This record gives sequence, structure tokens and C-alpha cells, in this order.
Amino acid sequence: MNVSSIVVTTEQEHLQEVIDNINAIDLCEVHFSNDEGKIVVTIEGKNIDEQMDRMKKIQAIPNVVSANLSYSYTEDETAAGLDQIMASGDVPDTLQ
Repeated sequence: MNVSSIVVTTEQEHLQEVIDNINAIDLCEVHFSNDEGKIVVTIEGKNIDEQMDRMKKIQAIPNVVSANLSYSYTEDETAAGLDQIMASGDVPDTLQ
């Protein structure tokens, strides 16, 4: 499972409407918002492609001014990359 965090910006008068639309998207959840129209959202997905699809849906919501990636964790891709590094034999003993 991959998890990303994005910061969404909207105009103050559209805040609740945008939050409701984000929460209606599968595997997206609003965790924080403020009176200035900033919204913190987590997006989950099996891979980065699923997460990007969900982010594009958020960007397409009416009255969303911006949606910017803040953090991304890719569990399977990180593990696969670590396995590849370890298999290469180029890792110093102190890092193993």
C-alpha cells in the first residue's frame, strides 16, 4: 500500500464543498483544514499510478485552486529498490 499527502487550496467560501468532494473519492481522506482554505489530504493506492489518478480527480474538483504533493511513501517500490541494492553487492557492510 502506498500513501501520499497533498495540500489542497480553495477559496474560503468553498471550503466545506471541496472537503465533501474530496472525502467522496475512494481512499482519500481529509485530516485538517483551516479558515484560509488549506486542506491536508491523504491518498492511498496500490501504486503511484492509482495515487496520481486520485490526485487528478481532486485537482478537477470545482473550486480547487491547487493540489500539491507534500509527501509520498511507496511501500512495495521501496522494498523492491532495497532488494535490488542489496543484491548488487555494492552496499558497504556498515549499511547492511
